[in-house]
Amino acid sequence: MAKTKTQYVCQSCGASSPKWVGQCVDCQQWNTLIEERIEAAQTKAMASYAGVESLEWVTLDQVSVREYERISLGMEELDRVMGGGLVQGSVTLIGGDPGIGKSSLLLQVFAYLSQHYSVLYVSGEESLDQIALRARRMGLSTKNFHLVADTHVRAIMDGIKKHRPKMVVIDSIQTMQVEELTGAPGGVTQVRESAALLTRMAKQNNVAVFLVGHVTKSGEVAGPRVLEHIVDTVIYLEGQQDGRFRLLRALKNRFGPVNELGVFAMTDKGLKEVKNPSAIFLSRNEILPGSCVVNIWEGTRPMLLEVQALVDDNHFGAPKRLAIGYDLNRLNMLLAILHKHGGVEIGQSDVFVNVVGGVKISETSADLGMMLAILSSFKNKVLPQDLVVFGEVGLSGEIRPVPYGPERLAEAAKHGFKQAIISKANFNKEAASKIKLQVVNNVRELIALI
Repeated sequence: MAKTKTQYVCQSCGASSPKWVGQCVDCQQWNTLIEERIEAAQTKAMASYAGVESLEWVTLDQVSVREYERISLGMEELDRVMGGGLVQGSVTLIGGDPGIGKSSLLLQVFAYLSQHYSVLYVSGEESLDQIALRARRMGLSTKNFHLVADTHVRAIMDGIKKHRPKMVVIDSIQTMQVEELTGAPGGVTQVRESAALLTRMAKQNNVAVFLVGHVTKSGEVAGPRVLEHIVDTVIYLEGQQDGRFRLLRALKNRFGPVNELGVFAMTDKGLKEVKNPSAIFLSRNEILPGSCVVNIWEGTRPMLLEVQALVDDNHFGAPKRLAIGYDLNRLNMLLAILHKHGGVEIGQSDVFVNVVGGVKISETSADLGMMLAILSSFKNKVLPQDLVVFGEVGLSGEIRPVPYGPERLAEAAKHGFKQAIISKANFNKEAASKIKLQVVNNVRELIALI
């Protein structure tokens, strides 16, 4: 009989310890170690590897390369985030807050795929009646849509091997369990082993698998981070539950680019793709001081966004700094550059910045526009409604160029913008015939311009 032993596994990072400790030595989280019993491998099984022949080595030029066939998911925004479509045999992890719309999105996608392929939806959280009721409310075609409600990974794998569907949804991976393990569903060991078994099955049987994963309060997929390393693609569905729009972002993709952004609108019929998000985010009724339009680059396309700033006198001691959708450290850097190289004293004022629409800006092209919004609010001057701004601000106060300048200007001209403030190195003669370009070299020139 195989021997059993006990170990303590951290539910935050997956690290194990032979005894319980209050703080995990790896991730420094408190009270996250849970006792789990594991089966030790038998000596005969370990010794069986001694008779295995050594693997054959090949050179890189001997490996045959094949093109991956892409399967459209019925939504252009989702296809873009996936890198052009679904790759057969891939494993995709879709993360997001509970109730954000992950199940609704996959239900729509699989209803479309069921018209051409054999699909399976595995539910570990909802009953089949609940799923059928939602599909009927959304008006989906589900004639060849197969459902099963189960949480046992071995039984699910046996059913997949028997009926051989082309695509499978596991909703959610936190409810799955492997019978050989003693940990509770949702724990580190169960989540990791369930994902590993399903991934191995997907590769061996050429089945595309979607894993639904909830996120924690810190914004990470519940369970160990190793879950993101097992799968091929990781995409997150973001947004506020009481808001209308949802943002789908790719963080990892072995078959395409990352940092692609898809925009969807939540309706009573499910998620509807927004093919022109710039027009949605720029719906401004009244132009006030502190508002500026920036042109950022998301994945393979430009996107126009409105950034807002509010500079107010501080009356409560230490000045406040708040950034929503923008890096707070970068905001503090811009304020220091304004003071050092522009002579603008905002250190004792409260500064609040916000990116309209719930989008999170990660690239540096929004520096110039954010600085201009801060100056607009500080000087109480309204910027022109037809003005768009992009450029990176350096620590020495210089305005640096950003990639894809002509494409950004073409997108701005398409939406009716008449003038732009950019770096001198981003000046383009062809774009200058469609939109008035004003170049700035440093922060002092920017202040003089407004």
